[in-house]
Amino acid sequence: MAKCCTENSAMDELNPPSPPAPEREPLELEVRQPQPFLYFLFFGPDGLRTGWRLLIYCALYYAFSNVGREVLRLWHPSGAGRLWFYMVEESMVLIACVLPAVVMARIEKRSFSDYGLPRARGFTKLFGGGTLWGLAGITLLLVSMREAHVFYFGHLVLHGIRLVEFAAFWGLFFLLVGLYEEFFFRGYTLFTLSRGLQFLNAFRAPPRAGLVADAPSFWTAATLASAAFGAVHLGNFGENWVGALAAALIGLFFCLTLRRTGNLWFAVGFHTAFDWGETYLYSVPNSGMTSPGHLLSSSFNGPLWLTGGSVGPEGSVLVFLMIAGLWVAFDRAYPEVRYPMSRPVSRAPLEGPRS
Repeated sequence: MAKCCTENSAMDELNPPSPPAPEREPLELEVRQPQPFLYFLFFGPDGLRTGWRLLIYCALYYAFSNVGREVLRLWHPSGAGRLWFYMVEESMVLIACVLPAVVMARIEKRSFSDYGLPRARGFTKLFGGGTLWGLAGITLLLVSMREAHVFYFGHLVLHGIRLVEFAAFWGLFFLLVGLYEEFFFRGYTLFTLSRGLQFLNAFRAPPRAGLVADAPSFWTAATLASAAFGAVHLGNFGENWVGALAAALIGLFFCLTLRRTGNLWFAVGFHTAFDWGETYLYSVPNSGMTSPGHLLSSSFNGPLWLTGGSVGPEGSVLVFLMIAGLWVAFDRAYPEVRYPMSRPVSRAPLEGPRS
């Protein structure tokens, strides 16, 4: 009996009783306080709501552009000085649309490159490729009009140093035009609008950084931006609804190039070369505007639906065949969706038709 008690004592020392469990406090359910109405009005799952972002961006753009116009009112050039006036004016509107995007990038804590113009990729392969496509597009359009006997190239009207000077001048001018129009209509505004449209679909998760925007949201935003692009052209002297429709469809094609290349540099190169080819190289009206310093004495002769009249080649029905050809060719040449992200993502066959 003593031995048994001794063994039990030894076992108790080796296995001391566990301390009593502390008393638990009763659980309290966490109740989230509803956000104030003003907070809900201005902020959503992605931060500041899309409408306010676009409103701030446009307000800053108009503020900067109006300051530029007031400055330009102090300059009253005449003669050839008017051309340099237009160059400075185009530079100012470009600055006026880029600076607000820099401000918004700080507010949204993003990189400026997210809006389609990465500085590291400027004037490289995509820009050069877009330039070649733009020259090919306007050349094929005018050659087809020549084959229809409604356009004639004429002869050279510039020679020597003036030929080089005007070629360089219009090249720089339309580079500014391409940068401005592409970024304003398909840069910050398209990026922000396409992301905002995704949040309108309550059955989808918010878009995450690095993922391709869904096709319906992107193309809805692209259609709205392209319609605005075409409507703006109606303000040009000599423009009509056919030319404005063509401009809208070309704008939609530029959205396709953005979607497939991942940035705006191809579109900028195409836009620059197409306008340069119209205004200088082939010396025809550009969206209703005829400029001095052109290379050829070209002319039109035929029905307006073929020649485009005062609009130029963009007012001809043949331009719609050109745009359709561009869509098919570019869709084959660039089959991958890369926007809005830096790394390419191949579209698997099970994902359905390309968009």
